[in-house]
Amino acid sequence: MMESVKDVKLYRGMDIEKLIEIYKDIHGFMASHLYEAIEIVREIKKSCDVRIISFTGNIVSTGVRGIIAQLLKEKIFNVVITTCGTLDHDIARSYGGRYLKGFFDANDIELHREGIHRLGNIFIPIDSYGPIIESVVRKVLQELLDTYGKDISWGIREIISEIGKRIDDENSILRSAYMSNIPIYVPGFLDGAFGTALYMFTQFNPIKIDVFKDQKELSDIVFGAKCIGALILGGGISKHHTLWWAQFHGGLDYAVYVTTATEWDGSLSGARPREAISWGKIKEVARNVVVYADVTLVLPLIAYAALYM
Repeated sequence: MMESVKDVKLYRGMDIEKLIEIYKDIHGFMASHLYEAIEIVREIKKSCDVRIISFTGNIVSTGVRGIIAQLLKEKIFNVVITTCGTLDHDIARSYGGRYLKGFFDANDIELHREGIHRLGNIFIPIDSYGPIIESVVRKVLQELLDTYGKDISWGIREIISEIGKRIDDENSILRSAYMSNIPIYVPGFLDGAFGTALYMFTQFNPIKIDVFKDQKELSDIVFGAKCIGALILGGGISKHHTLWWAQFHGGLDYAVYVTTATEWDGSLSGARPREAISWGKIKEVARNVVVYADVTLVLPLIAYAALYM
């Protein structure tokens, strides 16, 4: 017999744990999916030796940057796979970049003339973005070259770690990852200001970059894993890289997707977990769920449960 849908009630002073629990009883539509996601992430924390958090860089421009940093500080996850935008936004904000509360319906022609980039409803002055990132990347690369010489080959993960080592911002994802000895992998590292600064530096300086070092590290992680669980926020290359490497483990043992994309155009971003099963990227018996929601709405609840429940 199937259970009946229950009506739920709120009350003044309700704590967040009680609020999370009622999502189980709301059941309808995405509420039950969110509760299942919370349960799966808690199971990943308890059962998996490899715990991946995968996300796109756009959310690092928002306040959830601090939540992701907190999840890494507490080692809820121990592998990060993300996009170049994460490096760009985290570096810019760590070194004084001003990210401002804006609005979606702004006049973008006026913003362009005022020297302001718009990312959704966030405004980023030009001098708070590219110039900061380029300066930091060049400075760190020069320090590495001066200290270790030109015969050392650097992986992208190693360079990211060196940048995190130098950041003094408790809300920084790169700093938290460095402090917790958590690797950050960025397969699309050229797709942003970080990548452009890296490229320009190599044109005039004899520093060696080995892009396959990161792949060797991921290979060792995957083939040595007993259990792999992943919280995949958004789509694109970070989602695909997570799933691609998981197939060499026989697929993810646990998977949570949070997305706003649909599967009807055949995109990887919109593909549901069941499609990944056909590729061997998620195990047939894996516990999995997809939550259709803006990450900034649901990550605080998922993260709270993982941290404190």
